[in-house]
Amino acid sequence: MSLVDVKDLTVEFGSVRAVDKLSLRLEPGAALALVGESGSGKSTVAAALLGLHRGTGAWVGGSVEVAGIDVERATDEELRRLRGGRAAMVFQDPLSSLDPYYAVGDQIAEVYRVHTRVSRRAARARAVDVLDRVGIPDAVRRSRSRPHEFSGGMRQRVLIAMALACEPDLLIADEPTTALDVTVQAQILDLLHTLREETGMGLLLVTHDVGVAAESVDEVLVMRHGRAVEHGPVGAVLGAPREAYTCDLLAAVPRVDATRTAGREATEKAAGKAGDKAGENVGEGLGEKVGEELGEELGGRVGEDLGEVVLEATGLRREFGRGKTAFTAVDDVSLTIRRGETLGVVGESGSGKTTLGRMLVGLLEPTAGEVRHDGHARVGVHPAVQMVFQDPVASLNPRRSVGESIADPLRARGERDEQRIRGRVTELLARVGLEGAHYDRYPHEFSGGQRQRVGIARALAADPRVIVCDEPVSALDVTTQAQVVALLGELQRELGLALVFVAHDLAVVRQVSDRVAVMRRGRIVETGPADEVYDSPQHPYTKQLLAAVPALDPEVAARRRAARRELAAPDGT
Repeated sequence: MSLVDVKDLTVEFGSVRAVDKLSLRLEPGAALALVGESGSGKSTVAAALLGLHRGTGAWVGGSVEVAGIDVERATDEELRRLRGGRAAMVFQDPLSSLDPYYAVGDQIAEVYRVHTRVSRRAARARAVDVLDRVGIPDAVRRSRSRPHEFSGGMRQRVLIAMALACEPDLLIADEPTTALDVTVQAQILDLLHTLREETGMGLLLVTHDVGVAAESVDEVLVMRHGRAVEHGPVGAVLGAPREAYTCDLLAAVPRVDATRTAGREATEKAAGKAGDKAGENVGEGLGEKVGEELGEELGGRVGEDLGEVVLEATGLRREFGRGKTAFTAVDDVSLTIRRGETLGVVGESGSGKTTLGRMLVGLLEPTAGEVRHDGHARVGVHPAVQMVFQDPVASLNPRRSVGESIADPLRARGERDEQRIRGRVTELLARVGLEGAHYDRYPHEFSGGQRQRVGIARALAADPRVIVCDEPVSALDVTTQAQVVALLGELQRELGLALVFVAHDLAVVRQVSDRVAVMRRGRIVETGPADEVYDSPQHPYTKQLLAAVPALDPEVAARRRAARRELAAPDGT
């Protein structure tokens, strides 16, 4: 009997059909990835396996069986036993999935007691056991810690530990590595692979990252508009795709081993197709425009002399806390940025790259050192240097229209004529590929890529010379990612902007950057022209980062996983 048996699954939310007659099977111990763009329906399928649409007003058709239970016909009590018992889910955002007020050990113990009816002491011991199993060091002590005391990767491990508490037959992982840097991502994927080997559980992985799928599963099902486009062994689907959409999806994946020049055609194609998709929603012709202009942007600046220095940092240092709790996030960092160039800043979470970006913008005051704009020392926020944040949802006020948010920099510099303000905002909306009529819409009415466009428009409102982009595409699927990168390239070419592109995605950084700075523990350990740093890394840490980037070839991924396991072994060092 199959562990998961889905036949003609259809899910509708009012007039929107999110999943359209999808069928799939997953055998015990096997691993299947659902891959597709945002809005393809893959997360809706994952939720349907646990009956999470019950009571939401969604209409669900077809049949879904998980571990022998008919999910649609199951009673509420049967569903409670299924969820967390026979099948468990790891969600994308661990902070929203964990209660901030309770120790993580108590939360895991509660889940275990619900399904096993054991004593509190036994449940507590089980919580420590699974935390240790997923690689949380000093599990006894850390089980008493609350979620905010863990890093992003460690919080994801806590969620996996909670899912494992009752030894489920099926683990559903919904974008489990989306916001993690490459080394932590590799650790989580290695952990999932090891747990499958040790427990024999099945894995359903939901992801928009094709590289993550190649690292983790046996089969891939590609989804688009709620339907299955292509389904087969991971090596066959990723190595020799039959369907045009799968080819387009793979072409949009940035390659860490491709030089900027060599990857130009693929980038143009991906940006053009992504822009065409946007054009269907917000205006005609954007696809061709962003594809062509990004091509000019990527190819036009290579080898040219860049302009004058517009931003300079000297000896930047930033400490948090005092006394014994003092922590140095950035330590003696100096850099120079010229008009029209892009400096990529890469490193793991905690390396100091976001803190550096916030000091460049003036949101944080350096403990030591100085930031100079156009040759003058600056303190505090200045219109010449603006920021595009990682999470456009968190950086936009949900109670204000996007037009009002974009207008804030205009009002901050003294503009009071409301007609002129609205006209300028309308121009900016059109400039980033949206419509002037979107002025009165609210953030929740936009997709992730569109919200990021709003953030870019807001940054442009101040007429900056430099834009610091802090993980601007980390949560976007590859085609939307290509669209946003294309827009930034187009704006840079036309306005002569300098960009500081802070990201953990090394492939994207190579695609957009003239120069790259690699940060570790608050310091820049390597810097230079992008192709030189990527093709001939000198520092061991840079080599480690590049080795952790997911490979699209499953055989290469397996070899890398084996090498990492050998290094992690007690005698591997």
